[in-house]
Amino acid sequence: MTLPLVIVNPASASGTTGTAWPQIASDLHSQFGSFRNAFTNKRGDASALASEAARQGVQFIIACGGDGTISEVANGILDSGKDVELGVLPSGTGGDFRRSLEIPSKSRDAARALRNGRTRRIDVGRVTFIDNKGVEVTGYFLGVSSCGMSTKIIERVKHGGPDWLPGNTPQWLGGRVSFGSSLVQTAMRSSARRLVVQLDDDRERQLVVTNFCVANARYFGGGMKIAPEAKLNDGKFDVISVADLSTLKLMTSAPRLYFGSHLSMPEVSHVLARKVVLRVASDEPDVGLEIDGELPGRLPASFQVVPEALRVRSKA
Repeated sequence: MTLPLVIVNPASASGTTGTAWPQIASDLHSQFGSFRNAFTNKRGDASALASEAARQGVQFIIACGGDGTISEVANGILDSGKDVELGVLPSGTGGDFRRSLEIPSKSRDAARALRNGRTRRIDVGRVTFIDNKGVEVTGYFLGVSSCGMSTKIIERVKHGGPDWLPGNTPQWLGGRVSFGSSLVQTAMRSSARRLVVQLDDDRERQLVVTNFCVANARYFGGGMKIAPEAKLNDGKFDVISVADLSTLKLMTSAPRLYFGSHLSMPEVSHVLARKVVLRVASDEPDVGLEIDGELPGRLPASFQVVPEALRVRSKA
């Protein structure tokens, strides 16, 4: 039988994954057993490595990195057309998808979960959008895709961190604090956007939103429980829109967003849909798009649930 392949992004977790890999590998071997590994050098490598391995007959591919790396590996598996199982060995800033699978954050505990966990089928989202080169592309996401304030928060975390931190946000700060601090910073400078949305076969509606999320899983933004009722295998997206909120209301509501009690707010809408089409109102400037914690492009975008498309290893 072909050994499992671990695809490692050494640049994840602000570059600390590469340094920590010998210990992570030791933990994985002691708890899980033998495996092969391959390192990425640039964006897109994880997807290409996963697709090639799947076509060569590898049955279990483990992503070691953050949500972007996990999403890339999943895209590679799905693009291959092979029924290959995905495992998660988390080593990133956000850690949102591993929360949905209840995978521990420490490598030794995560390795034990890979050994003892159960295989389950989950839905994925297929999304078509305009990439950063202006080309229409299609890919898949596991967790959440969003636009609005969330893209500014992620951009701040990835490229500058909160204003009171020089350079990239250090890993010791922790994903939740880093994203939370950036949320506060961004809330003071954000403005609502006018979007046009169509859910399933309903008529188009125009919305004024601070943020708009198409959620396959519950978490984004370093542990923010944006879609607390989302299920990974119900064949539907949880569509969450947050209306135009004042800076003060945004800041005071932040704890509710993190703990998942925001759905009762009058400014928050929550509906289920299998298909979502989203574009910017005609006189609005471009709106960026976030997909599984990355910023690959902009609206317009269309989203479609692909039921039970991927096998994953989750907590036992």
